[in-house]
Amino acid sequence: MTTNSVPGPPHRTPEGILWEPSGRWVRGRTAGITVVDSRRPVLVWEPGVPVPLYAFPRDEVREDLLRPARKPPTGTHTGSTVFYDLEAGGESRANAAWSFPADALADHIAFEWVLRTGTGLDQWYEEEEEIFVHPRDPHKRVDALPSSRHVVVEIDGTPVAETRRPVLLFETGLPTRYYLPREDVRLDLFEPTDHSTGCPYKGTAAYWSWRGGGDVPADVLWSYADPLPAVGAVRGLLAFYNEAVDITVDGERLRRPVTHFTRRRP
Repeated sequence: MTTNSVPGPPHRTPEGILWEPSGRWVRGRTAGITVVDSRRPVLVWEPGVPVPLYAFPRDEVREDLLRPARKPPTGTHTGSTVFYDLEAGGESRANAAWSFPADALADHIAFEWVLRTGTGLDQWYEEEEEIFVHPRDPHKRVDALPSSRHVVVEIDGTPVAETRRPVLLFETGLPTRYYLPREDVRLDLFEPTDHSTGCPYKGTAAYWSWRGGGDVPADVLWSYADPLPAVGAVRGLLAFYNEAVDITVDGERLRRPVTHFTRRRP
């Protein structure tokens, strides 16, 4: 397959895989070794998987570092039966890479990301910016907008936050998140946890849990101490899962949304 740097509508393979060329220069590293250096990457969406991954032309991959997988995990990627173990820097990482069966992608190799699966490559870059967890979806948008809305948050009838200076974060496919100044949140009612998450659009979040017990999931409150530049307005602010608390905006109680985060509830 020959690709160019002009993205267009996604193509679909007979297996239901969507793919489109990306114009970004992408590099992947592990143990200080550049394993992928690609100016012709392809974004790939597997059926039923909401986030994309990258696949790379073989001539932009260090295939000399790949070995046929000793225990290929057939069934983990759409129709794939050819998997590779990665040996680099004295380390061996099982099933770090694979190829897709579709003719359109047969001359490409895809990699797992350590922060997402525990195997694969450690560091990824788009141009000179390090990215995390998975590639950013070009069809997804994230905007953080300062606001003067009146936001009140309650848990089991207890007021835990109130502000007129939130930052509203709009992210494609998710409910609006309300980020609140720390001084407007009863942080004494929560305790910090060891939980953290990485987001390719926002950065790394730290979490707090509700001290009051009841049917409230752990890690209901979070903050980005050092967010990515695109959402710098949420730096140090605090946000709650709308799915688990009661939020009133300008006098109107919001309905709790149902998302994949709802499954965090005990």
